[in-house]
Amino acid sequence: MSIRPHRTPSDVPVAIEPDRFRRLGHELVDAIADHIATLPSRPLTPGAAPDAVRALVGAMEPLPEQGSDAAELLRETARLLADNSLFNAHPRFFGYITAPPTPIGVLGDLLASAMNPNVGGWTLAPVATEIEAQAVRWMGQLIGFREGCAGLLVSGGNMANFVGFLAARRAAAGEAVRQRGPEAARALRVYGSRETHTWIQKAADLFGLGTDAIRWIETDAQQRMNVSALRSAIERDRADGLVPMAVVAAAGTVSTGAVDPLREIAALCREHEVWLHVDGAYGGFAAAARDVVADGGPGSAEAAEELGALALADSVAVDPHKWLYAPLEAGCLLARDAQCLTDAFSYHPPYYHFGQEATNFVDLGPQNSRGFRALKVWLALRQVGRAGYTRMIGDDVRLARRLWDRVVEHPELEPFTQALSITTFRYVPRELQADAEQAHGADGSAVAANGSAREPVDSPRERRIDELNRELLDRLQKGGEAFVSNAVIDGRYVLRACVVNFNTTDGDIDALPGIVTRVGREIFEG
Repeated sequence: MSIRPHRTPSDVPVAIEPDRFRRLGHELVDAIADHIATLPSRPLTPGAAPDAVRALVGAMEPLPEQGSDAAELLRETARLLADNSLFNAHPRFFGYITAPPTPIGVLGDLLASAMNPNVGGWTLAPVATEIEAQAVRWMGQLIGFREGCAGLLVSGGNMANFVGFLAARRAAAGEAVRQRGPEAARALRVYGSRETHTWIQKAADLFGLGTDAIRWIETDAQQRMNVSALRSAIERDRADGLVPMAVVAAAGTVSTGAVDPLREIAALCREHEVWLHVDGAYGGFAAAARDVVADGGPGSAEAAEELGALALADSVAVDPHKWLYAPLEAGCLLARDAQCLTDAFSYHPPYYHFGQEATNFVDLGPQNSRGFRALKVWLALRQVGRAGYTRMIGDDVRLARRLWDRVVEHPELEPFTQALSITTFRYVPRELQADAEQAHGADGSAVAANGSAREPVDSPRERRIDELNRELLDRLQKGGEAFVSNAVIDGRYVLRACVVNFNTTDGDIDALPGIVTRVGREIFEG
């Protein structure tokens, strides 16, 4: 067997010599800048089928035996992504709650990767740890959360909510739940409305309660949690010898942007000594723009008031990669104090004894090895400041209300809800409206905002409208002109447009109704 000579830096396959690295970096940054500049004029997506994308990537090819040139790999991959992605930074992306990345956040991710700190322990990442701790405090201040709050950056909303859920579990069941698991969690119950994101089911499943432990609380006409129903559920469980663990309230539901009555819920939780966790992954940062939130339609003033009650929660989940426009991934859990997190997560094995004077994020959450997610958030907070974020979030809310006005004005669009930066509506061709008005116009049936009657959800007409809007959504998402998602409201399938996009303009909003109705008419006329 031949013996290799001693390794030198220049013969390591993955190495790139510094001057060449500089050239490659400049070329890549130029390509990214060109992409950003041309994005508004490009289709949102090519709408390619999965097998076509797999073919482009060469997904079925074996791992190459020999390597390839780094420069050509970067050029090829930049082109592949630029030509075959769905762009959430496009100004007409109104789909899921995913924002465009701040340019400084893009550069921050590059810098964080280059430094590559492990932000699990202070000794391993002293400056990165302090930057993350400061970013957490600043996000708490931005939403009006209590001074002295603790928290940490995680991958996104699911994980932020999981961390709050586990802190609540430990607070309700004590150390026994960490030692005996499901046996100690058997009597625990959690409460959330039907509008709660599916993370609650995952958490109940993964963390020993089981989904049967969730008490689904009914909502009011604005899709907000019914506090009287919540009280009844808690009192009934107490009487049955069960242990109410946590109430999960929403500061901006995913479907419609509804904000639960947080003040009333907080008072009820204090009365019954139940943990209050607020899922503010989408809407929590709207607390920074409460004046704009309040200046809207029915329910807006109440929503703004409730956002001011976030400080009453024991824990709050927020997502910087939503309304702070940070590049993915960046979620954050804020807690009233660090002790509830160390109670839930710290085990202090000997090799993690770094000293009590420093923050060690390994003790505050589930990860040991942790990337430097906080840098991109911290940089943007410093660049933009509170005033800049207040203005941008307020602009998104204003644009969603502009869309509502355009929908109300349009004869073939039926508005449903508007809250925070989410507007829901559906396409109803004139012919189906005329049928409804002829059959139900004078009999006292519920009437939509555009004047058309709403039949029972299982009527032939309603089923036809649902099918039409499902096909319409599919065409829109593949067509590349504008991207929306959907919601189901009172049993009806509707289109949902969410604005968390600093690239979106008034013109983009004004264009959407025309795009929707043109494609809808093409489908209807078949």
